Amino acid sequence: MKKKYIVLIGLALVVVGAAIWYFFFKPANIEYREHQVKKGGITLKVLATGSVQPQNRLQIKSPISGRADRVLVQEGNKVSKGQILAWISSSERAVLLDSARAQGLEEVKRWEEIYKPTPIIAPLSGTIILRSIEPGQTFTTSEAILVMADRLLISTQVDETDLAQIHLKQKAKVVLDAYPDKEFEASVNQISYEAKTVNNVTTYIVEVLTEDKIDFLRSGMTASVTFFGEARENILILPNEFIKYTSGKPKAVVKSDSKNEERDIEIGITDGKKTEIKSGLNEGETIVLEIKKDTKTKNNLFSGPQSQKGGSRR
Repeated sequence: MKKKYIVLIGLALVVVGAAIWYFFFKPANIEYREHQVKKGGITLKVLATGSVQPQNRLQIKSPISGRADRVLVQEGNKVSKGQILAWISSSERAVLLDSARAQGLEEVKRWEEIYKPTPIIAPLSGTIILRSIEPGQTFTTSEAILVMADRLLISTQVDETDLAQIHLKQKAKVVLDAYPDKEFEASVNQISYEAKTVNNVTTYIVEVLTEDKIDFLRSGMTASVTFFGEARENILILPNEFIKYTSGKPKAVVKSDSKNEERDIEIGITDGKKTEIKSGLNEGETIVLEIKKDTKTKNNLFSGPQSQKGGSRR
């Protein structure tokens, strides 16, 4: 009987050991993917987000405190330098006219001829982007009664690691969050010399101007900008996942009839998805990528109905 129990215990240990080996130590299944080295092109792109801002935002304040008689412009109106934007009365003139109205229309006309209103003049050509007064409203010299801008541009923040790819007059494309289906041609207008550091990330302000006039462009809109940098055509390229690194050196596994060969390669520019191959590979060669796949998971061992049910939900 003892020998029988010993045999049974031994068999149980063998079964448990085999199960543990199968689920925990069995080599993973290996799947192979192949890619043929071909020639193509790579265009470097830098992505950034920003917002629409006036290039020159100018607050227009009255030289005297008083009351608005007439406001001749609305938000969005284009104005020229020297154009009259509004007529205002000084506080003294407003008091005199109010007193004259109690004496009749002729008295009002007399004082209007004697005491002329003051014009508010546009200091430059541009667009009215804010109107903060209405006729009859009083104000002081510290209040901005109108705000104007000469032109609107997109102000973006570019990471310092990408700044080398940005230069003046460089082509870019702009997509506004408010109009995601429309894409606009643009170019770099200015690159700031002073950096901004937020959360240990250093960025530079890059201003972009759209090449076409956009009537619905509004200050404060959010925009996505794509800058197009260096472009190379007719070069050997390889998807990034087929490049492996050993001790920091790029390598690729070349398919062979006898045994796959791991080669050192020299790489060039990359757009994040594919990379230029300068040397080490030839056009037409097949590159092999090994992908290890585990068909079994450790959680399956000794798992009950509840764990299996929970796993199916994931």
